[in-house]
Formats: sequence, structure tokens, C-alpha cells
Amino acid sequence: MIAARLFFVVVVTWTALIVSFLAPSALPASWQYYVYSPASVGLWLLVVLFAPLIAVTVKWPWIKHG
Repeated sequence: MIAARLFFVVVVTWTALIVSFLAPSALPASWQYYVYSPASVGLWLLVVLFAPLIAVTVKWPWIKHG
């Protein structure tokens, strides 16, 4: 049961990050360079790595006890 909740938290976190990364594609083309600059993409990749760890830490009481 713990593994299922852990998996759920990680998947929801990654889904939110992917949606937030794809959402600016609806902006005008002139803005997309600034939104998808190498620095922002690099920061997004770091967040993809560390956000699930933070989410699991915050939600640990729920993961462990339900």
C-alpha cells in the first residue's frame, strides 16, 4: 500500500510538471524563446529530479498512514 501511494505522489508531481512545461506553448511564438530558454529548461529538468523527493517528504505522513 505504501508503494502505491508513493507511486501516486510521484506520478502526480511529474504530471503537473509536464503540464506546466507544455502550457506556455499556447503563447505567441515571440514569447516562447524566453519561456523555453536553455536556462529555464535546465531549471525545469532540475525540478523534475528534485520535486518528487520534496513532494514525497511533504506527503510522507499520508503515504505511511493513509
